[in-house]
Formats: sequence, C-alpha cells, structure tokens
Amino acid sequence: MAPASLHHTLSGPEDAPVVAFSNSLGTTLVMWDALMPRLSDRYRILRYDTRGHGGSATQDAPAEIDDLAGDLLALLDTLGIARIHAVGLSLGGMTMQALASAAPDRVASLTLMATAAHMPSEASWNARAATVRAEGTGAIVEATLGRWFTPGFPERHPDVVEPIRHAFTACDAVGYAVCCGAIGRMDLRPRLPAITAPTLIVAGRDDPATPPAMAEEICQGIRQAELVILPQAAHLLAVERPDAAGAYLAQFLDRHG
Repeated sequence: MAPASLHHTLSGPEDAPVVAFSNSLGTTLVMWDALMPRLSDRYRILRYDTRGHGGSATQDAPAEIDDLAGDLLALLDTLGIARIHAVGLSLGGMTMQALASAAPDRVASLTLMATAAHMPSEASWNARAATVRAEGTGAIVEATLGRWFTPGFPERHPDVVEPIRHAFTACDAVGYAVCCGAIGRMDLRPRLPAITAPTLIVAGRDDPATPPAMAEEICQGIRQAELVILPQAAHLLAVERPDAAGAYLAQFLDRHG
C-alpha cells in the first residue's frame, strides 16, 4: 500500500534533535499541545495526524500498523530527517513500536504512552469499526471519553475535554474504522526484542483501555526499557496529566538527546 499523505507541523530550532509525536485513535496532533512548552525551545518538534485523522488523507482499504509506521517513515524521508526521538500514545505508541522494530537506525529513543503491543480481540475491534462506519464516531464518544479520563475530570476541566470531544466526533468515520482494523490484527510482541532504542514507557494507573499490565509486557520485551506508572491518570494521560507526562518525557529526552 502506498504511504498516506500526512498533515504535519514542524517547529523549533532547525539544528536541534527531532522529536516526532504520533497521536492516539480518534484525536489529532493537537492532543500534544500541553507538552510543547517543556520541549519547544531545545528540540525540533514534528507532529502529524495519523492517516484518516485530522488533516491527513483517508484510504478506505485495510491497513496494518506497519502501514502507519510506513506513512511516518515516508514523511521523514520527504522532510530529510534521518533520525528521531519517537513519541506515541495508544495507536501512536503502536505505530512507534512498529517503526522502532522495523527501522531501528531511524529511532534514537522511544517513548510509549498508554499503549500495548497486542490488544485482543479482533472481533471487538471489527464490531467497533462497523458501528462507526454506520453511525459515525459520535455513537461511541461518551464510552470513549469514559475510558480516556478519570471519573470527574471532564466535569472539572471542560475546557480541556471539550476540544478532545470535538476532534473525536469530527474524526473521519472511515479513517477511524480502518485504524480499528489495524489494531485488531496487531501483534507486536514477537518484535519487541528488535527494538534497540532506549525506551520510556508511561502508563496511567487508572487506564482501563491499556492498563499497566500491558505496559509491563512491553517493558519486559525491550532490552533498554524503563516504566513509569502515573497516578490519577487514565488513557489520554498526555492530556489529563501533561505536567507529569511532560516532565518524565523531558527528563528522558535530555538524557538521550
């Protein structure tokens, strides 16, 4: 499959190390906004929308996680970027695992937030894809936000959650469904030992979507991996806990940048 055209932004000092951010299912590159102040003065920041999300192209054909990694690799080649510090959350973390295992020479470090190497069952992901194709992402937005944030957070912080809700309901139904299929068929567990980059894994203690046990499984499979579990954090931890997530990320990058 040909790589998808990806909407992206590139900012920060031109001679600085490049940090690339890959978004979660149903969000856009905006989900990383709150982390940027900690990094933008000393890193070159590349953010992009996964295929079928935000401003990126949608292809109504089955895709695998490796296709999503291939999209990013093609973007890096187009931009002339040889090596990145890779950061991904949820689907973005799956994409970055695939990239780091397939092209280890392109990844200087790897940060995986609220993600997994395997998320059964394929049938459940196919069912979600079918619902969204038929009814749009609005049909599942409340259930999704219930997994993404800890109880009470949306009520206390509507200014934070409403833009996320809007991006989710605006997400292209076909693009979302195609990525559901990729997640359902994914099993990156045998490829974890091929990841050679120093790796930071960040899990939300209260994440029902990718609980800490899934982070621990990844950590056990990668030789140079360290695990942080954030309290009072669910799935979209870079949005709910940008203070803590950003601090751990900045410290990790400063050690390996």
